[in-house]
Amino acid sequence: MRANCLLLPSAAILVAMLSLQLGASLAKSLFPLLGPRGATALRLLLAALILLPLYRPWRGTRLTGSRLALLGYGASMGLMNLFYYLALARVPMGLVVAIEVLGPLTVAIAASRHGVDAAWVGLALLGLGLLLPLWPGAAAVDPLGIGFALLAGVGWALYIVLGRRAGLAHGGRSVSLGLIVGALVVLPISAIGARGIPLAAAALPVALAVAVLSSALPYVLEMWAMTRLPTRTFGIFMSVEPALAALVAWAMLGERLTRLQGVAIGCVMLACFGSAMTASATSPVDREPGLAPP
Repeated sequence: MRANCLLLPSAAILVAMLSLQLGASLAKSLFPLLGPRGATALRLLLAALILLPLYRPWRGTRLTGSRLALLGYGASMGLMNLFYYLALARVPMGLVVAIEVLGPLTVAIAASRHGVDAAWVGLALLGLGLLLPLWPGAAAVDPLGIGFALLAGVGWALYIVLGRRAGLAHGGRSVSLGLIVGALVVLPISAIGARGIPLAAAALPVALAVAVLSSALPYVLEMWAMTRLPTRTFGIFMSVEPALAALVAWAMLGERLTRLQGVAIGCVMLACFGSAMTASATSPVDREPGLAPP
């Protein structure tokens, strides 16, 4: 019976993960037209407009006592996506996700009380170290891209903590409200060096698909599933995210990783898996949710 209860939320998370990676690979085709900043702003804005009639956040939503969490959730969502796209423009997608996932891993380990977590921290740091061009056979990786991916990881960590508070206060409406806040945060940044409205209009069909695949669909599925899956189960799913990103990037973008980069991703995945397996099996309501990546 318990397995049946987890089946639908697990399927929702898998669909959300695949949708996110497909959307990210499609978003890279927008970069020549809009740049990473413009693509981020247009994606968040379109996703917010798509979800407005679904959740109608203006009805029954009282921000008293939770507006700071909601504003922080939306701001972290916007900046997380912005840094993710900035990293994606410079570093292969599988590596970006492997670096970014260190954010939620840090949140999970910080909330844990197990001594073995030191091993998972060391393994994650080893994976990160292997990505740096310090070893024989290591491929050159843009250091600024790595920095953007780390900042995206920080945004993801904040998004997890603040997303739980916003979700408990507003339920599914928090996704719609958060996207509005995120779009408002990113729009002024994307306006710097903007490439013009005609280019944005030309990119609208692809941007709409990206908004659905990368924001509207996965965020709704994840917000629904995150209150129904225990920490351990969610963490196990999260641990395969870098591999899924690498596979989608290889299939759709032709991005190939070196063996050493594959080992680095494997170290990060093993650290996430190990942390999930040694985590306390808390109830879905009490846990800190591991929200989906950008």
